[in-house]
Amino acid sequence: MGLVDQALNNFNRVEQMVNTEETRPETPADRAPVRRRLDAREREQQIVAGAADFFARRGLDAQMRELAGELGIAHTLLYHYFPTKRHLIERVYEQTIAGRWDTRWEALLDDPARAPQDKLLAFYREYLPAILTPEWLRILVHSGLSDGLIPNRYFAMVRAKLFPRLLRELRRAAGSRSRARATPREEALLMSFHGGLIYHLGIWPLVYQQTFAGEGDAALVDTFIGDRVHGLLLQAPGIVPAPRARA
Repeated sequence: MGLVDQALNNFNRVEQMVNTEETRPETPADRAPVRRRLDAREREQQIVAGAADFFARRGLDAQMRELAGELGIAHTLLYHYFPTKRHLIERVYEQTIAGRWDTRWEALLDDPARAPQDKLLAFYREYLPAILTPEWLRILVHSGLSDGLIPNRYFAMVRAKLFPRLLRELRRAAGSRSRARATPREEALLMSFHGGLIYHLGIWPLVYQQTFAGEGDAALVDTFIGDRVHGLLLQAPGIVPAPRARA
C-alpha cells in the first residue's frame, strides 16, 4: 500500500472514531430533560393527587412509606407536608369528595320558579357525572371499611346541603309546605332514591366492575335518571304526611 493510500485509510479510521456516539459532540436531543424543581404548593398538590389515586387503588390502610415510593419522594418529605396520615386523608377528602360539590346546585334547587321534577332532573344530570368516578367511589368505600372518616364527612354534608332541599321538593310535589323534620318514611324514600342512583350508575359498574344494560348510552342513562325522579315524585303523596286541618 502506497503512502498516500495508507494516509487516506488512517484518515477514514479517525473520522469513524470521531463520529461514534461516544465521541461526537452532544446535541440538545442527547441531553436528559432537566426536572423543574416544584415549589411548595405544587409539591403539596402532587402529593394530594397521588394519594387520591393511591388510596383508591390500595385502600386507606396502605402505608405512607409505600405512597412515598410510588410518588418517587422521600417519606420524610411526605411527612414534612402532612405530619400524619389523617391530615393527608382529610386533604384527599376536601379535594376529591367535598371539592366536587358545586354551590350552583344549591341555587338551582332553591329556585322557586322551577317545578320539582325540572329541578331534580337538572341537579342529578350534573351531580352524578361529577361524583361517579372510580377514585371518588372507591375512596368512599375504602374509608367506610376502615375508619369511616370520609363517609361520615360526606353524609354530614349531604344531610346539610342536599337532603333538606330534596325533602322540600318532595313535599312540594305532594302539595305540602311543611317544614317539620323528615318522618322515617320520608327519609327512607329519599335515601332509597339518592342511593339507588349512585348504586345503579356508579357502584355497580365502578366498584363491583359489573355491567348494566344501557351502560355507556348517555341518552338511556339520562332516561334512567328521569325515571327515578318521576318515581320519587309519584310516591310523594302516599309518603308525605297530610297537612293537619286547622282547628
